[in-house]
Amino acid sequence: MLKEICLGVILAVLIFLVVVGYDVTPLIFFVAVGAGAYYFATTRGLLNKNFSEHQVSANQQISFGDVGGQATAIQELSEALDFIRNINAIQELGIRPLKGVLLTGPPGTGKTMLAKAAASYTDAVFVAASGSEFIEMYAGVGAQRVRRLFQSAREKALKQGKSNALIFIDEIEILGGRRGRTTSHLEYDQTLNQLLVEMDGLRVDENVRLLVMAATNRIDMLDPALLRPGRFDRQVRVDLPDKEGRLEILKLHTRNKPLAEDVSLEALARDTFGFSGAHLESLANEAAILAMRGNSKVIEQHHFQEAVDKVLLGDRLERRPMRAELERVAIHETGHALMSEIVKPGSVSTLTVAPRGQALGYMRQSPEDDTYMFTRNYLEDQIAIMLAGAVAEEQVLGNKSTGAVNDYQQAMRLAEKIVDSGMSRLGVVSSEHLPGGLHYRVLSEILGAQEARVRSCLISLRAALYRIAEVLLEQERISGDKLREILSGVPAPGQRIYC
Repeated sequence: MLKEICLGVILAVLIFLVVVGYDVTPLIFFVAVGAGAYYFATTRGLLNKNFSEHQVSANQQISFGDVGGQATAIQELSEALDFIRNINAIQELGIRPLKGVLLTGPPGTGKTMLAKAAASYTDAVFVAASGSEFIEMYAGVGAQRVRRLFQSAREKALKQGKSNALIFIDEIEILGGRRGRTTSHLEYDQTLNQLLVEMDGLRVDENVRLLVMAATNRIDMLDPALLRPGRFDRQVRVDLPDKEGRLEILKLHTRNKPLAEDVSLEALARDTFGFSGAHLESLANEAAILAMRGNSKVIEQHHFQEAVDKVLLGDRLERRPMRAELERVAIHETGHALMSEIVKPGSVSTLTVAPRGQALGYMRQSPEDDTYMFTRNYLEDQIAIMLAGAVAEEQVLGNKSTGAVNDYQQAMRLAEKIVDSGMSRLGVVSSEHLPGGLHYRVLSEILGAQEARVRSCLISLRAALYRIAEVLLEQERISGDKLREILSGVPAPGQRIYC
């Protein structure tokens, strides 16, 4: 803002002097000289950007043993890195050196930690940068920064007497996006071209052998020239951890924390399906914070359960809904819980009417096993659970509310998955080529059938619905075990109820 104001003032003064007949040629000359000096001083500071702050010191070394839940990625990565460690065998067999390794996967899965562990594994100097650090408004700055990054890595390796250096570029989709996207500015393309040139110039017989590692969660945005063999030779997928992986990560993040005897990390690993390593680290940290707030010297199981809710939905809200709203929320969440217990007994983990984030209440399930493929029956069961909250409101209170908006959106997405997977009455189809009216009718049929199913189920369980909602209003939060205890008077509570 200050630069724009100064520029406007200078321009206004020059116009005024021209109007009054003053010769402004000397002033224009001095202004041009000053602007040029400012430009070169600024760009020089940008070009000489120092990457040393990213270097890992000796006491910060990370090994693959410090990265939990990624056994497959670690195995694949270590096999690729063995090419660097066994340099003599590479030269004898005439193997082209490994130039680049691309880590792909969702955020928070440990891609940066894997890169640091790879540097330790190969005894290499670790130099890191983010893709956003290479993009500037000044032409040529990004390309010069790329050259400076590779030069800096070589200099640091020689200074420390090492023969290997590892360059890590995070968020490479910013630096390596498809060329031609920005027709008005070629700075992006020039920067990417320089990275390609630097990678092409890597040789096995250099004094310092360089390996480029990069991380992205948007591989679809990368330019194909980056992904061809000879540049990023390996692509390592770093996925969300499975149940065993989550248990391993929880053990890593709780090894320095005092845990109570009632803490079950296995149960936590089961309840945290879909959590990344970053989520699990935050979970362990939040549980410790809750224990400290409660003046507890150890972290107990209820601290972890509270932390799971906080990581998923946010902190508790101070505002309290009116009594009528609380009753509606209790009935709504009880409807979800009852339907969940019907389609899969023992699936409910927690039921609460305590407001968190954008939710006035919620029902949390605890899957027994991680599931990655779904049948039509499973998807229909999930749709039924989504619709049960609004149906319960309608049966007990006589009408529905806007609290079911998110439930309907999720149910519609599941119904679309049934159609897209060829499991609807239309068979194998492409949703893009279906007439709009036919697509809508098929989705409506799926949702309507499940809504009718839920309505008939909840009618037979109305007594249980009232009782659970009443307990939930009194206690604000009940566990799945407490819910099943209340349901013990319902016919065949421990068996699957087909309705």
